[in-house]
Amino acid sequence: TIFEIKIMMRIALGVYTLTLLGSAAGFCPNPSVGKTDVAFSRFSSISTTALGVAVDTSDIKNGMTLELDGEPYKVLSFSIMKQARGAAKTTIKFKNLIKGNTIENTYRSGEKFETAMIEKSDHQFTYEDGNTFFFMNSETFEEVPVDAKVVEDKVDWIEEGKEVSLVFFKGNVIEVVVPSTGIYEIVETEPNVKGNTAQGYTKPATLSCGATINVPGYLEQGEMIKVDTEKGAFLERANK
Repeated sequence: TIFEIKIMMRIALGVYTLTLLGSAAGFCPNPSVGKTDVAFSRFSSISTTALGVAVDTSDIKNGMTLELDGEPYKVLSFSIMKQARGAAKTTIKFKNLIKGNTIENTYRSGEKFETAMIEKSDHQFTYEDGNTFFFMNSETFEEVPVDAKVVEDKVDWIEEGKEVSLVFFKGNVIEVVVPSTGIYEIVETEPNVKGNTAQGYTKPATLSCGATINVPGYLEQGEMIKVDTEKGAFLERANK
């Protein structure tokens, strides 16, 4: 009958409505669950980015920092050995920036690595206390203590107020980077001998940062000079 048909249509419509509501509930969960899912999604995205960038042997460069077995390794040098048969091989010498040891491994051409997620920020050296060096963040003025083992040979080029870059890995300082060139004062050297015109004559000089390098014989104590901090070499006179 018409009445029965109407009843059946209402029942069908009710079932269809419930199905739509159930789908909507599955698609849009309650607010608390939704917020958790969104937060987790964003966190996962950030974590993936933090893992670094995939590179292979053709991308290797000196100074690049890779993550091997969860630790940061800096590429000190590398060489490519071509073979008559088969793919070329790349030998890489690394320095572990946490432990300080060096290793040398050989890889097949095209083998992949992951760059270490590191952060660099400018800091100013403030003072030294025992085996700890203290640096101040140039923007936040936060003081950061750094173990002397991390500073290593860079100590020769650090003086109070000197700007450097601190390299962080997972929240810890793993390297101190000084500018490739710097201006320092000669605080001690033998006086220039008049009449000494020997070409290429040099003499040792102690700089305000503590380093000792060879400088031209005509330079005097108190002069400012520009130095290559990587090679420990005199470059030129600098204006005071």
